[in-house]
Amino acid sequence: MIFQTVTVAGDPQLLQKKIDAVRLAGPSKLQVIADFDGTLTKYFVNGRRGQSSHGILKQGNAEYDDKRQALYEYYHPLEFSPTIPIQEKTKLMEDWWGKTHNLLIEGGLTYDAIKESVSSSAIAFRDGVVELFEFLEERNIPVLIFSAGLADIIEEVLRQKVHRSFKNVKIVSNRMVFDNNGRLISFKGKLIHSLNKNEHALEMAAPVHEHFGDVDGPINDNASVKERTNVLLLGDHLGDLGMSDGLDYETRISAGFLNDNIENNVVNYSKAFDVVYLNDAPMWGVVKLVSQMCSTVN
Repeated sequence: MIFQTVTVAGDPQLLQKKIDAVRLAGPSKLQVIADFDGTLTKYFVNGRRGQSSHGILKQGNAEYDDKRQALYEYYHPLEFSPTIPIQEKTKLMEDWWGKTHNLLIEGGLTYDAIKESVSSSAIAFRDGVVELFEFLEERNIPVLIFSAGLADIIEEVLRQKVHRSFKNVKIVSNRMVFDNNGRLISFKGKLIHSLNKNEHALEMAAPVHEHFGDVDGPINDNASVKERTNVLLLGDHLGDLGMSDGLDYETRISAGFLNDNIENNVVNYSKAFDVVYLNDAPMWGVVKLVSQMCSTVN
């Protein structure tokens, strides 16, 4: 079924006021925080539900793939349960992610398995994402991609689907450590799961590596990111609004992608986000939005 792209702004006057404030402050005060799955990537690919960066991963070991699927089937309903207190749910998410990461290590995940997983996956960026990144790169506006998934997979998706890198893009996600034979041996830094992916995890930010296995260089500009007090936040879940919780911002413009089950969610989304793009929309609306935010002040 093909839907027309529709944009909804709950309070158009407030949105315009925020755009004017960001434009007046200038691009040097702006940063972009974006969720990955279902936000930068399409929800539907070739008429079917697209895969997530976690969901595409095949270890090349059916036993361990099955074990990870069993964890998903147990924990995923708990993630969205309305009756579990947040502290208890956070502990459950830590358990889920920790067990999954251990299975990836035990199952002998390799570089090659990740490359093959991405190559054969049903994952694709929204039309306009590359143009958005290019526009922001030209103006030295940083983009932080927040994900509870795996940074190394997101990087490989960028390498295979975009075929270029952007110096302004960093990834805040779970990052793997491989041995000299390209085999996963550990994870480094904080565990980032679905309930804690916010700017408190900024020290995990790393630039996109040109090649698999590249070592992180010094990350010396995160302080300057914190000085960028205007934020454009992109997400596809209400929970994504928490990605900016660790940032002391002056103006935040939140753009939501409501991909499916539109009628049941559009009211809540339009109340929560400043602007909502419906029906698995392309990124062109956001490109237009940032061009307004960065236009010359008369």
